[in-house]
Amino acid sequence: MLTAGHLDEDTISAFAEGRLGTAAVRQLESHARTCESCGELVTLALGAVHGSGLLRLLAVAAGAIALLLIGWRLRESRPGYALALQGGGVGILYLVIFGAFRLFHLLPAPLAFALLVGVAVFSAALSVAQNSLTLAAIGVSGGFLAPVLASTGQGSHVMLFSYYAVLNAGIVAIAWVKAWRLLNVLGFGFTFAIGWMWGAKAYVPEHFATTEPFLVLFFAMYLAIPMLFARRRAVELKDYVDGTLVFGVPLVAFGLQTALVKDFEYGAAFSALALAAVYLGLAAALFRRAGAGLRLLIEAFIALSLAFGTLSIPLAFDGRLTSAAWALEGAAVAWIAVRQGRLLARCFGYLLQFAAGIAFLAGIDKPYGATPVLNAGYLGSAFVALAGLFCAAYIERNRERLRPEERVLSYVLLGWGALWWFAGGTHEIVRQVSWTYRTQAVLAFFAASSVAFSLVSAGLRWPSARWLFLALYPAIVMQLAQEIMRGVHPFAGLGLAAWLIAFGAHFWLLARHARDHRPLIERLHAAGVWVLAIIGAREVAWWIDYAVEGQRVWPSIAWALVPAALLALLAAPRLQARWPMAGQPRSYVVAGGAPLAVFLALWTLYANTGDGDPFPLPYAPLLNPLDIAIGAAFVVIAIWLRAAARHGLQPWLDSARNSLYALFAAGAFIWVNASLLRTVHHWTGLPFALQPMLASQLVQASFSILWMLLALGAMVVATRRAIRPVWICGAALMGLVVAKLFLVDLSGIGTLERIVSFMGVGLLMLLIGYLSPVPPRAALRAS
Repeated sequence: MLTAGHLDEDTISAFAEGRLGTAAVRQLESHARTCESCGELVTLALGAVHGSGLLRLLAVAAGAIALLLIGWRLRESRPGYALALQGGGVGILYLVIFGAFRLFHLLPAPLAFALLVGVAVFSAALSVAQNSLTLAAIGVSGGFLAPVLASTGQGSHVMLFSYYAVLNAGIVAIAWVKAWRLLNVLGFGFTFAIGWMWGAKAYVPEHFATTEPFLVLFFAMYLAIPMLFARRRAVELKDYVDGTLVFGVPLVAFGLQTALVKDFEYGAAFSALALAAVYLGLAAALFRRAGAGLRLLIEAFIALSLAFGTLSIPLAFDGRLTSAAWALEGAAVAWIAVRQGRLLARCFGYLLQFAAGIAFLAGIDKPYGATPVLNAGYLGSAFVALAGLFCAAYIERNRERLRPEERVLSYVLLGWGALWWFAGGTHEIVRQVSWTYRTQAVLAFFAASSVAFSLVSAGLRWPSARWLFLALYPAIVMQLAQEIMRGVHPFAGLGLAAWLIAFGAHFWLLARHARDHRPLIERLHAAGVWVLAIIGAREVAWWIDYAVEGQRVWPSIAWALVPAALLALLAAPRLQARWPMAGQPRSYVVAGGAPLAVFLALWTLYANTGDGDPFPLPYAPLLNPLDIAIGAAFVVIAIWLRAAARHGLQPWLDSARNSLYALFAAGAFIWVNASLLRTVHHWTGLPFALQPMLASQLVQASFSILWMLLALGAMVVATRRAIRPVWICGAALMGLVVAKLFLVDLSGIGTLERIVSFMGVGLLMLLIGYLSPVPPRAALRAS
């Protein structure tokens, strides 16, 4: 471009012919101001450029005017074609004026601005005169796109927004006389989309003073437009609330406002509060002037006032916007759309619920502030939850007016809202509550929320929400699992209060929902018994273990105390006639008691593996704490079986009677043998281990005599009651003893234990032969 510091002829020629870009032209003009020898050449070339540019622009403008004239003449014969010509002419005029001002510098700013105003007014007049929404839309689109298409990237945002203010003023003027929703939405979309793009690319805090007034102006314009729209459409009593603008304008404008005031303390909070005040004031003014005629718009403004007023709280403590505002706006859009019967708007509102949740999760790593509850993290998740729940409730209440797919969606939104509610509350508790009380607080939160959902479902006539009370039970399971994994007793760290709240909610909810899916409610009654047994057993075991400093037998006994006590209470006829068992006796006695009975039976097997050391008490055979507890377990199980028979278990008991007798006999046999081993251990000092016990001649001799005594008892009872199978079992046990004498006890020839064993067994066999002859088969059949 420069040769020896001067402009060459090719550059001057290219400049004169208009082949240089804007940046090159500006560089050339700057050089001309400092170089005397080039100044005259540039001045001449600049005049040529302006002259040629002016001619070209005048030609294009003449063509645009021709399009307008032809379109106007064809407006009646060919209206569609005529409107297209006029719309193209208007758009070209916009481009010509903007190009003359920005690209060729042929027009001063005031004149260019005046011409743009004139074209906007002219296009608005044409569209109104011909009642053409299409022309208005074409004109508006061309007007908004003109600065974008002709932009050099170095223009003034003040001029750009002033130009857009003029265009929007035209849209407001049209809205005064025409209810053209498409035109309003186009203006809103272009204005805020281009403004957002400029802000993301070029905004700096120094531009605040020259940007904020335009944002307020555009917000005011598009706040007025839906009111004008509603005023004209309310006469038709149909779709007079434009949900896109009513809810979209504050959402987008507030997002931009938050970006502008992010460096100001409490800027976002005050902005939200100001919006709440504006919408509340507008609602009051509309109510005074229009009364019930604009009821839906008034309700929408009140909802927005409440939303922004609520949103100002977390913003005041965190100073940042949460995506929860999207969820609230989406719920409001869905609310209006359901009332107006507009499917697309409803779908937008539904989708916005999920988009808000995803956006919230995308910023989950951002700081929330230290203030409990009053922070964007918790209140944001609560807003997402409440918005989803509101949509679910409103869909269900209006299900007859909606599509079947939306009824299914209501259940999805119900689950979505509940998930956010419980997850948000749990997350906030984890953040704010110390480790000692954290899980207890979560359990109490779930219990209170379950009760609240039950009340809300009745108060709002929202049947599906009543099932959210079931959230209490996963929380109970998680609390039990946490206690077990952490190795703490249930009542540690305010656990008693948490469990009292949980069980209070459990019984209240089951009483309230007794008619809802009765089989499920019955199972929950039974599950409550199991959980109570687990909690009680763990708590009692912990305290006993703490008191005796880890002595094994006492904690083991504690595990049986609470289940046995509960099983005995369930079997008590007087308690079965009282709440909560009165309406659900089978649920408690059979379903609730059966696992406890099985547990007690298995516990007797486990307990017999211990040495039964009753320290600090002395050991006494069968009268020590462990043997008493095992015996009590057998008694309680038998009592429970009799009670269960009265509540529907009798047929099963009749079919399994012989098996139950066999199980009881086997359990008792194991118990007395284990008690014998414990006695030998405590009285002789023999180690309580399998190998030393089996190798001991004293133990073997004791087994032989004990088994013969058991055989004697069984055969005598069998003879007295003529129960042949029992007599046969006793005889089999006696035969087992004889075989044992010769196969095992003979290894200890000459020992005192062998002599005592043989003599004792022989005497008992003689006694059995005298006292217990075999019962006849007829007696068996009679029995």
